[in-house]
Amino acid sequence: MEWLRQWMQRHAITEVECLLPDFTGNARGKILPASKFLKEGGMRLPENIFLQTVNGDWPEDENIDWTERDMELHADINTPRLVPWATEPTAQVIHDCFDADGNPVDIAPRSVLRRVLRLYEEQGWRPVVAPELEFFLVKKNEDWDYPLEPPIGRNGRPETARQSFSIDAVNEFDPIFEEMYDFCEAQELEVDTLIHESGAAQMEVNFIHGDALDLADQVFLFKRTMREAAMRHNVYATFMAKPMKNEPGSAMHIHQSLVDQNGNNLFANADGSHSERFLHYIGGMQRYIPSAVALFAPNVNSYRRLAFGDSAPRNMAWGEDNRTVGLRVPRSGLADRRIENRFAGADANPYLALAASLACGYLGMMQKLKPTEQVQGSAYNMPFGLARSLEEALLELEQCEELRQILGPRFVNAFISVKRKEYEAFFTVISAWEREFLLLNV
Repeated sequence: MEWLRQWMQRHAITEVECLLPDFTGNARGKILPASKFLKEGGMRLPENIFLQTVNGDWPEDENIDWTERDMELHADINTPRLVPWATEPTAQVIHDCFDADGNPVDIAPRSVLRRVLRLYEEQGWRPVVAPELEFFLVKKNEDWDYPLEPPIGRNGRPETARQSFSIDAVNEFDPIFEEMYDFCEAQELEVDTLIHESGAAQMEVNFIHGDALDLADQVFLFKRTMREAAMRHNVYATFMAKPMKNEPGSAMHIHQSLVDQNGNNLFANADGSHSERFLHYIGGMQRYIPSAVALFAPNVNSYRRLAFGDSAPRNMAWGEDNRTVGLRVPRSGLADRRIENRFAGADANPYLALAASLACGYLGMMQKLKPTEQVQGSAYNMPFGLARSLEEALLELEQCEELRQILGPRFVNAFISVKRKEYEAFFTVISAWEREFLLLNV
């Protein structure tokens, strides 16, 4: 803590935002005076904070302990960052959660990812990941019954056509992205490339590859940062998987490779061919991702992207240099051989999506699973092979004992309970489609 104390003094910090990510990936926690934070070295929050649904409700599950036990929150000293949009010098610090006996709280998303990473560490392996996060800028929307619209750019007009990789279309929102980059630099978020995706005012930000926990932290903080930068210009940034009917969905593609303790890539042989371990990793993803889809697509809206979205994977096909598959192997050499998981939506919790992806690959390597033959043509012409709704996906997860054990039984039970409650709440809402086509026709 002495290093943290010196860092806070150097930046004249007066307040500290003590953060932890919930199941949805939102920041929960407390704001403390800097002096109190340094004196106490942590704080307490009820464990049941992870059981709150996205709409502020609670699951009705008799198997959940509702005593609301306190968690001890300890600051991760690797995570202090400035809050660049705060009016007073403010720090934000991500915390880990422990019970009264000092054990990690197993339903905390950060704990779930750490649990999977420990399995890799025991084998002498280290995953390297690089997320690519898509999102939309939309006109400020204060009435949730009103469909979202693209925002007005510098030319005074909204986008009406697909503008994939357009430089000028990105420049329409220069003031927003200049502020976003300033905020990211102040927080040491390693944002790399910014591109315009195919949707109207749809963008993609790529992160420099690195440690899985650190990259999950960066995605968690970037979402918060991007929303703040956009709102300062009277625009919303949304990471919904499918925010607009006639536009493509937003994904979080996850590039992942594996290195040994000396930094050697374990996915490629010396002659440049795929290693057996790499093929087993793909085999594990093919076997277990269908059961893990709820962690890549955790919301009712997520399945609008997977089932009906443009450029979304439809099945468990894999292939080299082929963007129609869900498991893509980019053209790469010995040092950067990797697999790209294209299933996760932008709405996924980055800690849980990374944990699930790494868990599937780990199971494949440990069980020496073999992948199918890779696809040479378009995988979009192949049959659909995924859950089509959150309800189906939760049932798949519930029935997979291997994932239950590797992610933690109590976490899986809690996650399923929360998401089922959200699914039930969604179905209490009567949609405009039902009023339009069923009101007088049935």
